[in-house]
Amino acid sequence: MLPRAAFRALRVRPALTIPHTAPIASTSQWIRLYAQNNRSSKKDRTWKPSDPIKFGQSKSRASPVRPKEQPEFDAAATPERNTAPLKTGAGIGTFKTAHSEQAASRHHANEQEGFSSPQSPKENTDPAAENPEQPPAPQKPLPDLRHGIPSTFSAEFGGAEAGAKPGEHDPNNVTEDPDKEPGPRSAGGREGGELPRSAYETSTDRRRNRIANWLYLVVLALGTASAVYMGRNWETAEEERANPDAPSGWGLGLMYNRALARLNSQMGYYTEPTFPKLLPDIDPAPPLTLVLSLEDLLVHSEWDTKHGWRTAKRPGVDYFLRYLSQYYELVIFTSVKSMDADPIIRKLDPFRIVMWPLYREATRYEKGEYIKDLSCLNRDLSRTIIIDTDPSHVKLQPENAIVLPKWKGQAGDKSLVALIPFLEYLAMMSQGSSLDVRQAIKAFEGKNIPLEFARKEAKMREDFNRDMADQKAKTPKHSAGGLLMKFLGMGGSKQGGMILSDGTNVAEGFAQGKMLIDQYREIGQKNYQAMDKEIRENGEKWLKEMADEEKKFQDEQMKNMKTSAFSWLGSGSSEKK
Repeated sequence: MLPRAAFRALRVRPALTIPHTAPIASTSQWIRLYAQNNRSSKKDRTWKPSDPIKFGQSKSRASPVRPKEQPEFDAAATPERNTAPLKTGAGIGTFKTAHSEQAASRHHANEQEGFSSPQSPKENTDPAAENPEQPPAPQKPLPDLRHGIPSTFSAEFGGAEAGAKPGEHDPNNVTEDPDKEPGPRSAGGREGGELPRSAYETSTDRRRNRIANWLYLVVLALGTASAVYMGRNWETAEEERANPDAPSGWGLGLMYNRALARLNSQMGYYTEPTFPKLLPDIDPAPPLTLVLSLEDLLVHSEWDTKHGWRTAKRPGVDYFLRYLSQYYELVIFTSVKSMDADPIIRKLDPFRIVMWPLYREATRYEKGEYIKDLSCLNRDLSRTIIIDTDPSHVKLQPENAIVLPKWKGQAGDKSLVALIPFLEYLAMMSQGSSLDVRQAIKAFEGKNIPLEFARKEAKMREDFNRDMADQKAKTPKHSAGGLLMKFLGMGGSKQGGMILSDGTNVAEGFAQGKMLIDQYREIGQKNYQAMDKEIRENGEKWLKEMADEEKKFQDEQMKNMKTSAFSWLGSGSSEKK
């Protein structure tokens, strides 16, 4: 509604009346008429199809082109008639034309069934209400929009997929050629059209195709030549002896075998150990060789955000290495790269108790695993033992391996030191006999070696004490130690029996109630104490000497490098002289 001030402004004052060319209804009258037509808000105003509107049949509606029906548009009217004062009716600005238009709208509403009566919301939204004879179409399932909006291309342009029958003509085909019906094959727009595929290729495409064809021919020629070269006959007799499965000769099978053998030899640079003999020859050969893993056996490394990488040394490692170094040739064999493992080994063994360190470069790489092949150590496998924490590392020689659980940094761990008595026993049994360590390891297969060996040693000690007591009761005049030696098959000698390395008489030890392993252990303890004393007294001196020797070696290497790099300058000056 407009304010009263607007209504007063629109009113026509009699003294200032201006001639009008056509009567115009006031604003208030039009607002009152709009409100009357829209007074009922409960009626449903939804549009419904109905009969077409018939223009010209209703005589009640005035037409602007028929002056007889509309007097106010009569051409014969005089200016005075057109400018006559307005007749007031129900209100100011009320005209007959407005009432005639209301009558005309009522007349048309009676002729159109859609506007005859109000419809309920259910009738307006029910499709069956428009055509009761046609059953409602089934509701299609809504698409799943969780993975994106599905494409409607096939429904709009897919031909048979969009609902067109195979025999019917697709309206998307404007060529009127049934053989060129659009479908999945021509979805790209370059096939199935009126022109061949080559008509859509540019000169750049054709040039690229020619270059690609030439490249294919060059690659094929190079591949064929390389295969023939790799499959050639062996150049030396040594190569032919090294590859008995691929002898020399001309034939596709023989050439293929030789090419495969050469290719495997090239790949062996990355998968095979660095050298066929990882350890040098030693004369005389060491009695036993003990190979030790580094990670999770001797040390354990961890990483965290606060400290970064930290490496812990296993309890008893120093005693383990120093004590067994008098019986075994110690080797550290790790699958860690040399640049990472070498600093750890230097910290772990500063006095070089371990004779040989081996790194990842000495392992064999197969199927994503690093394998420690003992056959490349240049040592007798019957006298070689390897201790590791990963069964895959020793799968080539499992009979030589002792696999222990991984050490995770526990402070009170003693499992490594508990293995010393068993290794000490094997070293004792190898003295002057052809001992095969693989048989001894197999006897403890699937068992806890320290516990099982301690149980057997206790039983052996019990039997020894019982036999000694029986021998003393039966033959008190003779030495019990001599009888036991005779029983064991070692016998006595004119010098008084078997003598150990430190001069101990075995028979005298038996007389004192000491088994052979006890006497052997006493000697080992004496040797360890002497070594430990030397390290404590002269350790700093040894470390300084080793550092000086290493620095001297590095200086010599640098000097040789500079000499080789500038040797051509000296040779040129000498030639001029």
